[in-house]
Amino acid sequence: MDRGKRKNIMSTVSIRLPDSLHETVSKLSKKGHVSINQFVTTALAEKISALITEFQKTMAKVADVEAADIDRL
Repeated sequence: MDRGKRKNIMSTVSIRLPDSLHETVSKLSKKGHVSINQFVTTALAEKISALITEFQKTMAKVADVEAADIDRL
């Protein structure tokens, strides 16, 4: 089955964080009553969403025209 079609698939990612960032994430996640994992997952999803939105806004400004012969593969 295609990975994109399966639900609830999780991957484990090990990352290195500066101590100061880890402390901040720990404090903020405790304040929000969520795990560090949930906090980081949400922050990452929000960042990805913002980047995709910005890309889509930029692409909307580009004219939808055929590529010039020199630009074709």
